[in-house]
Amino acid sequence: MTSNIEISPPQWSDQLEIDYAELGTRLEGLVPCLEWPMHLPWIDAILRLKEQRGAVIMAHSYQSPEIFHGVADVTGDSLSLAQAAASCSAELIVICGVYFMAETAKILAPDRTVLIPDLHAGCSLASSITAADVRRLRAMHPGVPVVSYVNTTADVKAESDACCTSANALQVVEAMGSKKVIFIPDRFLGAYVAAQTNVELVLWNGTCEVHEIFTAQQMRHARERFNAKLIAHPECSPEVLAEADFVGSTSAMSQWLEKVKPDRVALITECSMADNLRTKFPQIEFVQPCNLCPHMKQITLPNIFNCLRDLRHEVTVPADVASRARRALDRMLQVGRQDRV
Repeated sequence: MTSNIEISPPQWSDQLEIDYAELGTRLEGLVPCLEWPMHLPWIDAILRLKEQRGAVIMAHSYQSPEIFHGVADVTGDSLSLAQAAASCSAELIVICGVYFMAETAKILAPDRTVLIPDLHAGCSLASSITAADVRRLRAMHPGVPVVSYVNTTADVKAESDACCTSANALQVVEAMGSKKVIFIPDRFLGAYVAAQTNVELVLWNGTCEVHEIFTAQQMRHARERFNAKLIAHPECSPEVLAEADFVGSTSAMSQWLEKVKPDRVALITECSMADNLRTKFPQIEFVQPCNLCPHMKQITLPNIFNCLRDLRHEVTVPADVASRARRALDRMLQVGRQDRV
C-alpha cells in the first residue's frame, strides 16, 4: 500500500457547514460551538482520505464525540471492536483507542494493516503487569488457569489461557472448569466477579486510573443532589459499586438505559461515554461525575488524519506471541457477549 496520496490540507469553508449540517445538529451540545469550525475540516478530510485508502476506522466508546460520531465506521466497547476486527474485510484498520486494542485487532486480523494514531496511547491496567509476572503467578499456583482481562498487552495475553472483557468475565472464569483461577490484572473487576461465583480467584493489584478514583461519597452526592440513577462500571471499587443502581460493562450500560429509561442518570465511568450516549437517549438527562481517560484523549482528529495520510504507526505483534495470544482471545470470542440486561 503506497503512502503517497493526494489530498488537500484541512481548511474551513462555508460549504462544509452545509454538507455536514445533519452531523452538526447531532453533535450540538456535545461539541462546543466554538470548536466545531476547527473540527469540521478535519472530519471532512479524514472521511475523504478514508475512502481513498479503503480503510475502516474503529473507535472505542471513550473517544470524544467528534471522533466517535464524526469519522468512525465501527464503535463500541473492547469486545465489540475485537469482534469487528476478527471479521473485518478491509485491508486497512485504524484503531481509535489505546494500544492494547490495536494489538488485539492485529492478532485477530493478522493479514490486515493495523494503525493507531498515537503509539503512546496506553492503559494503566495494561502497564500494571508483565508476561514475567504471569509466569511467576503460574509458578506460585501450579496448574491454575489464567484469565486475563482484555486490557493487557499481547505478551500477557500470550501467557494466558483465556481473555475476557467486563461483558463476559464471569462466564469466562466459570468456563475454565477449575475451582481456582488466576484473574489479572484488575483487582476491582476481579472482586466483582468473585462475589458472583464459587470459583476462587487469585487477584493482581492492578486498577484503571479512570475508575479507581471514584468514591462512594461522590455517588451519594450525585443521588442526593440530582436525584439521579447511578450506573457504574465494574472497574470501580466495591464501595462505589455498592452505591450503584446498576453495575455493568460499557454495552450493558446502554442496554440498561434503553430498558429503564430513567429521567436522570449519572454514569460512573469515562466522561465521553455519557457524551456519546446523549445522542441515543436525548430524553435522559446525564449528570456527571466522570473522569477523562488521558490515554484515550491522545487520539485526535489531526493525528487520525496524519495516520491515514502517511500510514503512520503500524502495529505489529511477533508471530509466536500472536499465535499464543490468539488462542486466549478466541476463547473470549467463543463465550461472546453475556451482559444482557
